[in-house]
Amino acid sequence: MGYAIQWLRSLVFLVAMYGGMAVIGILFFPWAMLSTHGARVACVTWCRWTRWCAAWMVGLRTEVRGTPPTEEVIVAAKHQSFLDIIMIFSAVPAAKFIMKRELLWAPVLGQYALRIGCVPVDRGKRGAAIAKMLRDVSQGAAEPGQLIIYPQGTRVAPQVKMPYKVGAALLYRQSGQPCVPAATNVGVFWPRKGIYRKPGLAVVEFLPVIEPGLSKDAFLGQLEREIETASDRLYEEAMQHAKD
Repeated sequence: MGYAIQWLRSLVFLVAMYGGMAVIGILFFPWAMLSTHGARVACVTWCRWTRWCAAWMVGLRTEVRGTPPTEEVIVAAKHQSFLDIIMIFSAVPAAKFIMKRELLWAPVLGQYALRIGCVPVDRGKRGAAIAKMLRDVSQGAAEPGQLIIYPQGTRVAPQVKMPYKVGAALLYRQSGQPCVPAATNVGVFWPRKGIYRKPGLAVVEFLPVIEPGLSKDAFLGQLEREIETASDRLYEEAMQHAKD
């Protein structure tokens, strides 16, 4: 019975979440089309709405730890579900993502993604898109901000091991920017697929900065070690709280 009730609460939450996306997206649309700032305000408003609804509808609280970056950096984040995207975006002032080009066709989401500076890429052409983005930033054609990348390339469930791809290291070397790793345990509560959302405390933690200048192998090794160690710690914390 308890599972069924939580599943129904999760369903209501998802309706509120995506319904809120539609309402906020439509209300802010004129401002968003005229101003990048307006588009960001709309997106942050929806992220906060989603986190607020999750807390009281399904008992899923969210917490951001560490120091969210405010300068122009790369944020290399552990990706477990849509929730870590929401939490990171609401924590930094000018987030933009490298995203699959197919998402441009998603109602509301696609239009806003372009307005806030997200970088759409075709499968197999990520390197060319990143190179263009770096040129645009250096020439002043693109607004600076925090570029969010997922070094494993996809969502990975907690405790599942998947290699870190070389693209993150290439972007780090090409940009010459510092990299802020980010760990998470959100997949414990918000799985990749399905409706059910578990109550608890979902955490995204920003870790110490990796300064520019490391070799490809040294950077990837340090990045994986720091993110995986911190994510495992957050997983154990979530499991301990579940037992209490």
